[in-house]
Amino acid sequence: MPTAQRKRARTYDFARTRTAVLAQIGNVRAVVEALDDGRFALPTRLGDWTVRELVTHIALGVRSVGDALGQPAPPAREITLAEWPFATAGYAAQVDTSVHEAAASEDPVALLAHVADRFAELTSGVPAERLLRGRLGVMRLDDLLVTRCVELVVHSDDLAAALGVEIPYDRQALAVVTRLLADTLAVKAPGGSVEVRVPPFAVVQCVEGPRHTRGTPPNVVETDPLTWIRLATGRTDWATALDAATVSASGERADLAAQLPLLT
Repeated sequence: MPTAQRKRARTYDFARTRTAVLAQIGNVRAVVEALDDGRFALPTRLGDWTVRELVTHIALGVRSVGDALGQPAPPAREITLAEWPFATAGYAAQVDTSVHEAAASEDPVALLAHVADRFAELTSGVPAERLLRGRLGVMRLDDLLVTRCVELVVHSDDLAAALGVEIPYDRQALAVVTRLLADTLAVKAPGGSVEVRVPPFAVVQCVEGPRHTRGTPPNVVETDPLTWIRLATGRTDWATALDAATVSASGERADLAAQLPLLT
């Protein structure tokens, strides 16, 4: 796990993040509630998961917050938000098993509706600093909700791709995910030789080399939020994005192919 950290960690407003999670759950529910059995059986870009497994996974991710809030608060934090992206890959097999088991026994529409309503109820009035034990360790509630934004936005895109539909993205949820993944790049590839711009939400400097201090940076990468999220999570690759002109890169160091994806 990379050890470099930003000089000052970015903070996220707890109330706004909670509202963003609820809004994106609502966007997903509106699509899922209109699906029939045939659509639930469609394949996705996530291995052997069908739409049924994907929707189940989205629901379980939200349910994990309520499950953790139902347990006594642990004594100390074990994982920070900056560390979370680098810890997820080690639990992929466990996630896959739990998703297949739940998808085989639960109705995805009813499950998603239940966990969404329960999330709204259980997180109301809870302090941001409340500690919860999750799969990756003990986190603060405000940090955990940022990770739920990531899951919801990334998998909304997966669901849209599988179904061939458009799913709206809550603006605050999109901003949270864009910023977290930009900061993750800065941790993974610390430095100041490349400026990565994802307007209107994030700008970070990264990659070892001469640090830029004023004027126009010599090495600049710029893209839109959804393309950035797809690059950072392996839904598209660097060469494909360049060919499609959804990312621009100028300067001899402005090649992020070796750094991506950040989260798989």
